[in-house]
Amino acid sequence: MSLFKKIINKEIPAHILYEDEEVFAFLDISQTTKGHTLIIPKVETKNFLETDSQLIGKMFKVTQQLAKKIEENLGATGFNVLTNMNEVAGQTVFHFHIHLIPRYDENDTLKIEFSSNELDLNEIKTMILKNQD
Repeated sequence: MSLFKKIINKEIPAHILYEDEEVFAFLDISQTTKGHTLIIPKVETKNFLETDSQLIGKMFKVTQQLAKKIEENLGATGFNVLTNMNEVAGQTVFHFHIHLIPRYDENDTLKIEFSSNELDLNEIKTMILKNQD
């Protein structure tokens, strides 16, 4: 049983922000920024690709509702909404989850940097769409 399943079952205490039959949201114990929230399905699925698309839609609806509350009540001025899929991407709990990370200014504790690579976009597009019906 995953750590998150134990939280859903209330075997481990959590600061719950939302719960219904399918979705559960709580404050991340490691607050990257004030209000860092995890949104998870109650059903155990390993990652984004293994989760039903309708359930993902519901999870993002809950994510949006919580973002509005955090923006209004904590004064967040932006958000990072992300999921890590598999170890190579930083996933450590293998129960699909969305991170809702409020941002307050460019000097807060989260740093995400994108770099640019000179790659052939036409080749990449062809490879992605290969064998598509």
